Amino acid sequence: MLFINATIITMNPQRHILEHGALLTRGNAIADLGKSKDLIERYPGEESIDCNGNILLPGLIDTHVHTAQAMIRGCADDRSLIDWLFKRVWVLQGNYSHADGRASAALCALEMIKSGTTSFIECMLAERYGFDGVAEIVQQSGMRAALGKIVMDKPAYADSELTMYPGMVEPDGHACIENTLKLYDRWNGAADGRIQVWFGARTPGGVTPSLFDDMARLARERNMGMTVHNSEVQQDIEYARSVGCRSALDFLFQHDYLGPRTVLAHCVWTDEEDWRVMQKTGTHVSHNPASNSKTAAGIAPIQGMLDTGVNVAMGCDGGPSNNTYDMIRDLRMVSYLASLKQNDPTVLPAETVLEMATINGAKAMGIDALCGSLEIGKRADFILINMDAPHLTPVWDPVSAIAYSAHGSDVDTVVIDGKLIMRNRKVLSLDEPTILEEARTRFRQVAARAGLEIKPRWAVI
Repeated sequence: MLFINATIITMNPQRHILEHGALLTRGNAIADLGKSKDLIERYPGEESIDCNGNILLPGLIDTHVHTAQAMIRGCADDRSLIDWLFKRVWVLQGNYSHADGRASAALCALEMIKSGTTSFIECMLAERYGFDGVAEIVQQSGMRAALGKIVMDKPAYADSELTMYPGMVEPDGHACIENTLKLYDRWNGAADGRIQVWFGARTPGGVTPSLFDDMARLARERNMGMTVHNSEVQQDIEYARSVGCRSALDFLFQHDYLGPRTVLAHCVWTDEEDWRVMQKTGTHVSHNPASNSKTAAGIAPIQGMLDTGVNVAMGCDGGPSNNTYDMIRDLRMVSYLASLKQNDPTVLPAETVLEMATINGAKAMGIDALCGSLEIGKRADFILINMDAPHLTPVWDPVSAIAYSAHGSDVDTVVIDGKLIMRNRKVLSLDEPTILEEARTRFRQVAARAGLEIKPRWAVI
């Protein structure tokens, strides 16, 4: 398949932008890349799609996703973080069935595809969500995913004295690890290599420290990925200091949980010493600007991390803390918040933001040899953005236009592993009407089981 007449943001090492560009796919790979005129002459008779001058770029990579939270978006708006977790989010999730977990994952995958995300890291799949069902949705959707299976054994959150909702507690940490390894044997490398199985530990405080040691050892034996929330709130630091560590990052370092196959989400409350440890160990960070803003967790010091040489990627987090899985919408927040934090509008330009959402995300997932940039021989994972809209006219700089002006709804076409997953905004791999209808039915059933009545604060008449 030949994609012609596009402005191609390659994200290659030279960061080339091809005007009047074309891209040829063969099987699951990019077979050629160049000017449209040249490729049309080189491959006469090749089936082609005319991109009409629109922007073609690598698929976006979301490095921190809660798929189970798509179906409960908006359930806890305008609440404090502890109230948000203990009285709404965990109560609802703690009443999920396997079928609910699958339905929410389908809704999440549908939204991600329609807003240009082609790969993601699921950070923490609880037993009750039904791992197999979520993996099946990934397989069907055509996406790439690293599915983090939960490991925990304590009903605690950081240093909080409150106890987690019973339905969210996994009391046997060793059983969590054993089940994760079984799922690794079943699913890792499935779907033509698109699925990975990772350890997805709860935040320290919810996991006996020795379990971190066990996960780190087992992950290294299998080259498995690991992910965990880190330094999201100040209570994380207080917990770490209560067990003799300098910081929440230091706690993970002491338990060998850092390294090039580890992704830490948030890292809001970190400092220069933490960044040096991250850089030295090759640990990756998933920055979640919208989630951290909504929950008032703080603004992560990502400019300091980047300057120290830490690989920083991006994440949307979950439906209740962000209300969307649209990475394009969040691109501008990365730059805006960094400018606000540093009181300097030049600190994090559009180019850096787009790197975080593409090639940096691929590095965090361990798939940068395959994805994250458009180069001959790499997998054909890319998206086409329709620029024929008032809010995208005119285009002085295509990178700035995507980072600061575009929306996920501007994505017209999605290709993953050489397959057309969405064309003209119609998702071809999933049944959109059925997914939406099931989510609209199930979210009320979950709320009823949880004994929650969630309604507008203003009178409904």
